[in-house]
Amino acid sequence: QVQLVESGGGLVQPGGSLRLSCAASGSIFFRLYAMGWYRQAPGKQRELVAGIASGGRTNYGDSVKGRFTISRDNAKNTVFLHMTSLNPEDTAVYSCNVTVYWGQGTQVTVSS
Repeated sequence: QVQLVESGGGLVQPGGSLRLSCAASGSIFFRLYAMGWYRQAPGKQRELVAGIASGGRTNYGDSVKGRFTISRDNAKNTVFLHMTSLNPEDTAVYSCNVTVYWGQGTQVTVSS
């Protein structure tokens, strides 16, 4: 069993920044797996925000390229999402994923 726990969400003004964290625990060799951040806004489908492969290669959704950065710390079994230049369209529940496992999500609200 694998547990993923996200943190770092909250309310931020447009143009602001947040850093999300996702800590993995349980029966997984974290460093061997790709990790992903997804988000789902009310009334919308879940979408990929960013992914990071075991070797460190990254990919991003078109709407966040140049603003968000995904990174990982294999020693701490943690993946991060640094978000900058946030706008109201970024408001969503952000969840992390590894293989078939999902965290419970953390709410990000961008509003003045």
